[in-house]
Parts: sequence; structure tokens; C-alpha cells
Amino acid sequence: MSPWTPVFRTHPPPVPYSADMTPARFWHTVTLMVVAGALVLQTALVVSGASVLDETAAPALGTRLFQMVCYFTIQSNLLVVVAAVGLVADARRDGPVWRVLRADAVLGITLTGLVHFVLLRPLLDLTGWSAVADTGLHLVSPALVVIGWLLFGPRPRLDVHTVWWSLAWPVAWLVVTLGLGEVRGWYPYPFLDVGLHGYPQVLLTCAGVTALFLALVGVVRVAERFLPAAPRDTSASHDAPATQSV
Repeated sequence: MSPWTPVFRTHPPPVPYSADMTPARFWHTVTLMVVAGALVLQTALVVSGASVLDETAAPALGTRLFQMVCYFTIQSNLLVVVAAVGLVADARRDGPVWRVLRADAVLGITLTGLVHFVLLRPLLDLTGWSAVADTGLHLVSPALVVIGWLLFGPRPRLDVHTVWWSLAWPVAWLVVTLGLGEVRGWYPYPFLDVGLHGYPQVLLTCAGVTALFLALVGVVRVAERFLPAAPRDTSASHDAPATQSV
């Protein structure tokens, strides 16, 4: 080969943004693993007959699994898992349906942590794996989600249209829960037990929890006006557009 022969060097193809492990995607991966692990542990405890809030004799397996899914805690953590899966794929994911899902995940799990800490934790005396599952679902999961949102967003996402649609799930959960309680005589949380407290007290408590949810909406809306847009990617792939979902 003569000294004037051109040499062509091959370079690996650029890694797309969705495959680049950024700090945001790392955090969402940790969140996904921790919360999914806590849900699996809680499911195993339910299958084995262990209980968290219901201290009576364990019902049939199908009933136990159905009642587990009825808990706002479980539903909000499932939303966290679904949202985390999307954010691991693209930390800047966006779209109208996605915004509602992410808003319900963040707001729902924050509400779960606050209500549990104030109203439910004083009633519990858990040990062993039940304590581990309870801590993971009610304390660790909210902390991971809130810190993740503060550090990595994605934001801004909570527009007025998203706010209205984000109310559909918690309102539907409350209506269905009270309706099933009338039919089955079972409520997932003691403060919703109409037979024990009566409708005036239960509805007053529900109004207080609803007001707390709306306050959280207001806090997030205000925070998004002052916090910088996130995530901010300084890598070569930062110009890649956010994934648009439905």
C-alpha cells in the first residue's frame, strides 16, 4: 500500500437516545426494580395468606388477590411501574395519555405516602417481610418517585387538560370502593368503613383527602413554573426528540 492510499476508518453507529444510560434513566430503572420488587413481595404475602391491614382470618385466594388490587396503594404503585417502564425507554417521553398516566403515578403515590403516614401507620404493627413490603410500597416508592421527578422530571407536563383527566382515576376508585363496600361489606381502609364511621364521617374524610390531592396538583403546577425543564441531556444525543406516545 502506497503512502498516498486513503485509509477509511469505521466507526460504530451512534447510540440512539433511548439506549443511552443517562442518570435519569438509571434513576427510573432503580425505581422500577424497587417498586416492582415490593409489589411481587406483597403479592407473595397475599398468596401465602399474610395480611397487612386486614387482621381477620384470611379469605379464599381469589378474594385475597381481588382485595389486594382494590387498594389505592397497589394501584398507585402499579402506575409507578408502568410509568417507570416508559421512562426507562425514554426519559423525556411525552404524549396526552402519557401525561395523564405519569401525573396519576406521581400524584397518586405521593398521596399514598402522606395518607399512610398520617392515617394508617399508627394503626399498624408489622414485622418481618410484611414490614418490608409495607415500607417499600408506602415510603420508599413515594420517595423514589418524588425525588426522581424533582431531579429528572420529565417536565413541564401537567397542563390544565392533564389535570382534569388525572382526576378520573382517583374519583372512579373512590366511587367503586364505596359501592363495593356496600355490596361486599369490606373496605380497603378503615377510614372508609361506612359501617364503622357512617357516611357523614367517611365523606368528610374523603373530602379532606380530595383536597390534599388537589393541593398536590397545585404544588406541582407551581413547581413546574419555577423548576427548570427536565431532563437536561448534555450528551451528543440531546437533540433527539422526546418519544411521543398516545
